Amino acid sequence: MTVPGRLKLWWKHAIIYQIYPASFCDANGDGIGDIPGITSKLDYIAHLGVDVVWICPMYDSPQVDMGYDISNYEDIYPPYGTLQDMETLIREAHARGLKIMLDLVINHTSDQHPWFQESRMSKDSSKRDWYIWRPAKHSPTGERHPPNNWRCKFGGGSAWEWDEATGEYYLHLFAKEQPDLNWENPITRKALYASAMEFWLERGVDGFRIDTVNMYSKPPGLPDAPELDPGAPYQAADMLYCNGPRMHEFLGEMNQVLARYGAISVGELPSTPDMARVLQYVSAEAKQLDMVFQFDVVNVGFNKPLRYDAKPKDWQLPELKRAIARTQTLIKGTDAWTTVFLENHDQARSITRFADDSPQHRVASGKMLALLQACLSGTQFIYQGQEIGAVNVPEDGYPLDNYIDVSSRLYLDFVREHRNGEGLAKAHTSLAHFARDHPRVPMMWNGKAKYGGFSEEAEKSGKEVREPWMKPHPLAEQIDVASQLDDPQSVLAYWQKAVLFRKQHADLLVYGDYRTLREGDKDIYTFVKEAPSGGPPKAVVALNFTGEEKEWERPTAGELGIEDGADISCVLLMSSYDGKVDEGSLKPLEGRVYLVSW
Repeated sequence: MTVPGRLKLWWKHAIIYQIYPASFCDANGDGIGDIPGITSKLDYIAHLGVDVVWICPMYDSPQVDMGYDISNYEDIYPPYGTLQDMETLIREAHARGLKIMLDLVINHTSDQHPWFQESRMSKDSSKRDWYIWRPAKHSPTGERHPPNNWRCKFGGGSAWEWDEATGEYYLHLFAKEQPDLNWENPITRKALYASAMEFWLERGVDGFRIDTVNMYSKPPGLPDAPELDPGAPYQAADMLYCNGPRMHEFLGEMNQVLARYGAISVGELPSTPDMARVLQYVSAEAKQLDMVFQFDVVNVGFNKPLRYDAKPKDWQLPELKRAIARTQTLIKGTDAWTTVFLENHDQARSITRFADDSPQHRVASGKMLALLQACLSGTQFIYQGQEIGAVNVPEDGYPLDNYIDVSSRLYLDFVREHRNGEGLAKAHTSLAHFARDHPRVPMMWNGKAKYGGFSEEAEKSGKEVREPWMKPHPLAEQIDVASQLDDPQSVLAYWQKAVLFRKQHADLLVYGDYRTLREGDKDIYTFVKEAPSGGPPKAVVALNFTGEEKEWERPTAGELGIEDGADISCVLLMSSYDGKVDEGSLKPLEGRVYLVSW
């Protein structure tokens, strides 16, 4: 099953498992996940068939944005452990054949970082130009206004914060405690490369997931954004501050650092719908990024200026097909590479969003989505808990007070302030479907243990265990690791099977070209994977996204691009259901893969 014409590299067919430290495993019983907890679960992770462990920010931080506000790149957030704990984790991972990838957060720092503290001391500070400061604008009547109308990514407020002491505004695309760095300053860039990258590469880190990788180069003059949200005081400005004029220059510099260590990179690339522009980032010849996260798939159903104004399930299957096709066809006829993911720390659970999280269907949904990921081209990412079929916390029994993510709180503040509190019930429904809180709820290790087994390692050693920093998942007794470890029918067992299946058929599933069939079908998702040459063999994937049995016919020779009269063999390779397959239909939420040869 050789697919010619595509360079095969270890990181392309790797499986990468993402960990959110605060929510993964608590080893000391204080209610917060930690680095020793991650180390204690390395055998579990390796048993999944994973190759790389990606760890979300574990750096020292005030935790306004759960570690994405970094106050020291060269130290660890104390509740997570110590620098020595991190070095132990790297060493133990490598001993098991696992590589380590860290988050690289360099668009902004915390306002508690010494660099910013010095920058805001005075306009004459040697680090003043390390951040983006601007004077106020004033109305004809003398009212002070921010330098432009850009909206903060969190909530609906301004992306500018007034600093009373020095009489200027500073830019923060995210929370006001996350001031943007000034990448135009070469001294700032050099300091970032040394502190945030080389410090960890010297300690054996194998690569980085690079946060907001296209926001570093701001447009000259910082112009106002167009008014797309009529009447709102501040406007979304992604089209201005993403993909700025010097981005590729900056990434070329970063790539030179990574190349010295043989480190890999995956960039978070929002607000870049133009595939030609995406190619500029991930072309192998360009030597900038190995791959990027495009948000076409996880943004399906988000069609409002404010993210959480979206309605649950406000999409149809052809939209999801088109979104996946955009990320998959990026590699067709190019030297680029792509990624496969349905979840991460910023996205609600995929079973809830894209399938059916009801008790009767959530296991089938988890297996079907696992098979979908296994069959898509690119490097595959799994988010903690996805492998056990984790779903969102239910709206009932999980009140608004439990939502503590900064984006959730700011959205609720916006509703209260600008909508006079009207629509809070609607906001609750939206957050129950979309909020970033869901993937951050503590991992469910053992539903029979205290707090879902989140601190079970500490409890076993006789330590007193505190309540987790986030309220535990109400369904931990139904969805957990312990009950699935020895259950061959579990979502966990199926994920292990799907990972192995993907690796066994990597030529087609990882490296093959993707093509959608029957795009208009609103119930069944059918696609084909084939060699760039178009020759044999091909893989046909069929996925029933409904909770009902649906009729389905195998693709015709014409649909598959095979000449009429050819002697076609179609062999079932994999199904998300056990037992005999009904060739004329797909069971509710069933996924199926055929190998076609002629």
